[in-house]
Amino acid sequence: MQETSRYAVGIDIGTTTVRCVVGHIDATTGAPTIVGVGQAPNSGMRKGVVANLTGPAQAIDDALGEAERMSGYQVNAASISINGSHILSTKADGMIAVGAMDHEIAPEDLARIEEVSTLGKVPANREILEVVPHSYRLDGQDNIKDPLGMTGTRLEINANVVSALAPHLANLQKSAEMAKVTPNNITPAILAAARAVLSEQQIENGVAVVDLGGATTSVAVFEEGDLQYVAVIPLGGVNITNDLAIGLKTDPEIAEKVKVGHATATARKNTERISIKHEKEAYSFESADIDEIVEARLEEIFDSIHKELKKAGRAGQLPSGVVLTGGTAKIRGIAEYAKHKLGLAARVGKSSGYGGVAENIEEPQFATVVGLMLLDAQDTSRAATSQKRSGAGGGKAAMKNAGGIISKFLDRFKA
Repeated sequence: MQETSRYAVGIDIGTTTVRCVVGHIDATTGAPTIVGVGQAPNSGMRKGVVANLTGPAQAIDDALGEAERMSGYQVNAASISINGSHILSTKADGMIAVGAMDHEIAPEDLARIEEVSTLGKVPANREILEVVPHSYRLDGQDNIKDPLGMTGTRLEINANVVSALAPHLANLQKSAEMAKVTPNNITPAILAAARAVLSEQQIENGVAVVDLGGATTSVAVFEEGDLQYVAVIPLGGVNITNDLAIGLKTDPEIAEKVKVGHATATARKNTERISIKHEKEAYSFESADIDEIVEARLEEIFDSIHKELKKAGRAGQLPSGVVLTGGTAKIRGIAEYAKHKLGLAARVGKSSGYGGVAENIEEPQFATVVGLMLLDAQDTSRAATSQKRSGAGGGKAAMKNAGGIISKFLDRFKA
């Protein structure tokens, strides 16, 4: 077996931190076991977007080096994340004639109708990351989920197109390539996080994943087995840190320690003195001041989340509620706060779908990178299967159609 087919790698390129996970793929079951984890502070990004190439490239190199040392494996390709408020989801539809009455719908037909549905719907300066078919219509028959193999002459599609600004995508690729990493896939961070924390039942019933990151907050809504809506809000944990630095009249480094160690999503009943040690010096703050600052910023973030759920037409209407991921989801009481603010069931997400243990890997800030590794593992397994079936060069159209994020979600449960 080729060495590349034995490992799967995810790299989450966050604004404040780059994380890397290496998984070893079992040759028999195809299940990944985590064997390497690395993380490094990132500079050179603003709200999910590359502002200079060398900062993220260095952070990728550092995080990857740590994961490589732990796993004993040299990484040259990975699935990586993209983020930022330039990521949009757009509704699209299209129609094609597919042939004579006895024509069976083939993967090439699905690839063609996806292309037709996006023409004119996505501006020229945007790159399509994902086309999510909601339903097909074949010769008048509605609500077909998968027309592959069916017979008909006229095929129509209703879809959701997720796209990113082309320059931002290109710069992210350049940063990865500067760190000598070839991107296998570039996936919106929120979709990777969803891959790690959601179950098939939740995706079917209706659920939102909210990734509370360092500089951005991402929202993805799933229902009836499909992605319905994606949005990225340019607010995150860094805003809470900055507010604390200003409000408490202290350095951002001390404010970060206050946030990580003592922030709560709901105000404490009794005021207490909070003490912080930083570079051998002690600092003291009133808990009431901390609570007031944190709550004000959380209110703004969750008001923005509620607006996005409203845009998606799902505010207060998701049976499986909200699953929270990202580093800011570690704030105490955040699930209860989300439940109150959004009027939905809420919990902090826990990654699953892999073997092995690594320090902190189940914590919410690792959901995206674990999801990227799981998607990379599925691509690796898929490529191996394709090569076995069609020889070294076959199956390009089938691979294109089968390679979407949502098909990988569903494949996860069929395995």
